[in-house]
Amino acid sequence: MIDVGFGSLPVKQSLTPDETMRATNTPDNSFAALVTSRLKMNLYMLTKLPMAFVAGLAVTRFDELGATVSVPFKWLNKNPFGSIYFAPLSMAAELSSGLLALEAVQKSPAPVSMLVLAMQAEYLKKAKSKIFFSCNEKVALQQAVTQASQTGQAITYDSTVEGVDNSNTVVARFHITWTFKIKS
Repeated sequence: MIDVGFGSLPVKQSLTPDETMRATNTPDNSFAALVTSRLKMNLYMLTKLPMAFVAGLAVTRFDELGATVSVPFKWLNKNPFGSIYFAPLSMAAELSSGLLALEAVQKSPAPVSMLVLAMQAEYLKKAKSKIFFSCNEKVALQQAVTQASQTGQAITYDSTVEGVDNSNTVVARFHITWTFKIKS
C-alpha cells in the first residue's frame, strides 16, 4: 500500500503504462513533489531542458522503485518513416534514469556531480504511439552516489531503461552509463 495523502492505494507489482502511479508527496520528499507536479515539471523543463518541454515529455511515475517518463507520438516528434524520431526517445530514456540520479545527488551530504558518460540504444520496434520509458534502479543509483560521496572516487553506474508502447510491448532499450564524483 502507498499513502498518497488521501488514503492508501494498493500497489501492483507490474503496472501497465496507463496504471502508473504518481509519487508519494510527503514533506520529506520534496523532490518527488516537484517532478510529479505537471506544472512545476513543465516549468523546470522549459527553463532547464527546453527540448524535452517542446517534445512533450512527461513524468508519469516517480516512486520508491524508479521513474517513468512518457514521450507522445505527435507531428513534432516524428521521423520521415512515420514513427518517433530517435532523439525524443533518447531524451525520455535519459530523463527517467536521470531523475533518479538527480534525486540521489541532491540528497547526498557531500556535493556530487553527475554526467552521462555513455549511452547505447536498441530499437526493437517502430514507436508509433505514446512510449513509456521506465528505469527501476532507484536504490542502485542511490548506492552509487553514496559510494562516490563516501570514497571520493569517481563511480560509474550502468542503468537500463526500457520503453514500452500502450500494449506493453518493448519498443526500445537504453543502457545509460552515469558517472558520479565529488565536486572539487
